[in-house]
Amino acid sequence: MRVGIGYDVHRLVAGKPLILGGVTVPYHLGLDGHSDADVLAHAVMDALLGAAAAGDIGEHFPATDPRYRGISSLLLLRHVTDYLVDRGWSVGNVDAVIIAEAPKLARYRDEMRRNLAREMRVAADRVGVKATTTEGLGFAGRGEGIAAQAIAFVYTLEKHTPGYIYGRD
Repeated sequence: MRVGIGYDVHRLVAGKPLILGGVTVPYHLGLDGHSDADVLAHAVMDALLGAAAAGDIGEHFPATDPRYRGISSLLLLRHVTDYLVDRGWSVGNVDAVIIAEAPKLARYRDEMRRNLAREMRVAADRVGVKATTTEGLGFAGRGEGIAAQAIAFVYTLEKHTPGYIYGRD
């Protein structure tokens, strides 16, 4: 069993969609980045990769690579999940928080949870998504950007792992 933490931040700009957890949230500003700049999905990916001691999203999907220009971060999350599964890891659960002064995100959380869970191939009740403000403090409080933090638990059921029950998945 292992635990990893992830963090991401992107600047808010005009002319871009605001995508969080694969949901396009109606707002007059969006996040700027090489991919779709989904800070929630990015934090989750970094948490998963960190738990498996497998680097970070910058190593796996460099911003200098044109293949990832504008790509859906949910697609990248699916690739990270496949990468971990190929190495014997399963996702136990993920908990994440979005840090943004605006817009209000409560009505989009369940859809974000379902989107993330689908790409990680786990039940939605294994994915927590929360949102908070910074009470007007810092870059998020001034509306300059949005950040996200995530923690992920991964596990493996290899035969040599203590507690493995043979013949059960």
